[in-house]
Amino acid sequence: MRRELPTLFYKLLIVAATIIWGFSFVVVKDAVDAMPPAWLMGTRFTATALILTIAFNKTLRRNVDASHLIAGAVLGVLSFLGFWIQTIGITDTTPGRNAFLTATYCVMVPFLYWIVAKRRPTIFNLVAAVLCIAGVGFVSLGGDFSFSMRWGDAMTLLGAVFFALHMVMVPIFASKRDVMTITIVQIATSGLCGLAIGFASEPIPQIEALELDFWIQLGYLVVFASCLAMVFQNVAQAKIPPAQAALLLSLESVFGVVFSVLLYGEELTWMLLAGFALIFAAIVISEIFPRSTKE
Repeated sequence: MRRELPTLFYKLLIVAATIIWGFSFVVVKDAVDAMPPAWLMGTRFTATALILTIAFNKTLRRNVDASHLIAGAVLGVLSFLGFWIQTIGITDTTPGRNAFLTATYCVMVPFLYWIVAKRRPTIFNLVAAVLCIAGVGFVSLGGDFSFSMRWGDAMTLLGAVFFALHMVMVPIFASKRDVMTITIVQIATSGLCGLAIGFASEPIPQIEALELDFWIQLGYLVVFASCLAMVFQNVAQAKIPPAQAALLLSLESVFGVVFSVLLYGEELTWMLLAGFALIFAAIVISEIFPRSTKE
């Protein structure tokens, strides 16, 4: 008889995934200097899709059909837009700001879910939204209280919208379908989108000009930030209630700031700290309390 692992083990898997993703903000910040955003996303996700296809070949052959392909393709486009726009944004902001502004998707989800599934948000969702907006305001204000929402910050927030849309659509498309099959199709679609946009709008990377540091960064994004962290998340979310899992996943933004300060040299001002605290409080309120009075 198979022994069931304790819940703490699965919670630690999610925390491990958030540490990996938190570090990836610094990695992407450096990698995008060597390869344009669309090419970077296309290369990253195409390589990830190939690895997962080999690893889960039997699962794919058993489940892939038109329904899985359509569902995965839609999710892949949403996921790609989120990652691509987020990566564009990080070229004009710091990894820490990029991490926390991306995390606002947790607050957007209940309102987008209201539009899609007609489930009205609670008062807690409204409080979280107000705190989130206030936090973004603090992040965008300079020490002299002059508004300084950078172009990269605005792009990061737009990317968060697509991440939120992706989260809303996943349970809808995953119903009565194999999650791993949809996930692989999604990642492959994201990779193809990146390569297509790269060919159409960005200079073709000169492979011979890419240094060893870039290949190490790309390897980290493919093996750790995509393959490994995704498996950690999928395995853990099957054993942990969604609200708890989402709250733990929001730690990604905290680790993003920690690594940005330690490795990128980002300066923490009182305004930024206040903004980050408000955004994190909004995320916690949004995820701890019920998203619907019917839940």
